[in-house]
Amino acid sequence: MAIQAHLAELERKHRVLESELHDALRHLSSDDLRIAELKRRKLMLKDEIERLKFSTAGTVH
Repeated sequence: MAIQAHLAELERKHRVLESELHDALRHLSSDDLRIAELKRRKLMLKDEIERLKFSTAGTVH
């Protein structure tokens, strides 16, 4: 069950980053480096979520 809680937290963080990125892209004054960092962090979270989903799918019988 701890994996499910961790997965839920990662998905929550991904949604928060997606919202921050959306807000940053709407404002012309946003820093390109900040946008790139948000995209990088969001992609890292997505990759970790997919790894967890894949690893838990293999353990379910």
